[in-house]
Amino acid sequence: MDAPVVAAAAAMASAAGPLAIETEGLVKRFGGVAAVDGIDLAVPRGSVFGFLGPNGSGKTTTIRVLLGLISPSAGSWRLLGEPMPERAASVLPKIGALVEGPAFYPWLSGRRNLERFDAAGSDGQRASRRGRVDDALARVGLTAAADKRYKAYSLGMRQRLGLASALLRPRELLVLDEPTNGMDPQGTREIRNLVRELADDGATVFLSSHLLSEVEQLCTHVAVMSLGKLLAQGTMADLQAAGSSRLQVETDQASAAADVLVGMGLGDVGVESVVVSARLDGFRPEDCCRRLVESGIGVRSLTTIRPTLEDTFVALTGEGFDVAR
Repeated sequence: MDAPVVAAAAAMASAAGPLAIETEGLVKRFGGVAAVDGIDLAVPRGSVFGFLGPNGSGKTTTIRVLLGLISPSAGSWRLLGEPMPERAASVLPKIGALVEGPAFYPWLSGRRNLERFDAAGSDGQRASRRGRVDDALARVGLTAAADKRYKAYSLGMRQRLGLASALLRPRELLVLDEPTNGMDPQGTREIRNLVRELADDGATVFLSSHLLSEVEQLCTHVAVMSLGKLLAQGTMADLQAAGSSRLQVETDQASAAADVLVGMGLGDVGVESVVVSARLDGFRPEDCCRRLVESGIGVRSLTTIRPTLEDTFVALTGEGFDVAR
């Protein structure tokens, strides 16, 4: 594990401004196993927050605690600035959620299921129910399949209906657990566009995923979970900046160039044929180029390679990751 990345990740402990989700020392144990182990989340209002980690890292357990579906073993949390679970009755109607796949009546159509879901809401509004249901179906691309029985829906269609149920009323916070699970590429793109629209409308979106591509394309902020622990959180740019950028130099004098970079203090210097690479560790690429030229090295090309989200995740956890569907 890259020590500079870990040290920088530890500094990302909190986010500035009002928070949509805040936890302090949140723990959930199952027997002697801590599925969630003392995490301190800080999710800024208005953000699209990626909750990133491999399957089994504790993401869904954390979400279930946040929504009051299970009780924590220790710690506290606030949603939309209110302490939970004390203020659940007033806070939860402002939150839409899709967790571990939706559950609906299999013999009813998608439309009828949403009508029953809407009827369970605390504020009634029966006269406008049909309009809300139609709008929610349209937003997730299910208008054509609205009258088909739920049991005939594909996995992707069921995910869409679950998302529609979360969108029946205006929400300040949306908590989405693997929302594109089972969807084809077109459906995935549509859901990404919908998440962007929701964020543009002012909602905070808390998006749990194990897909790096999904998080990179959508999220303004990100947190990394592994084995129940929160390893890092912050803006996407901050998290990627926590990893060390690398310098890559192409030259016919590779060995001599490597000696110059070592002499400057760059780390992890390596040579492969006519390419020299090194970890920048805060050095400016232009200063490295100047020193090489002053040392008589003919520089054919010089490139700075910045870490991807995948690079940062591997540096933090030492694990591989799903990067494509």
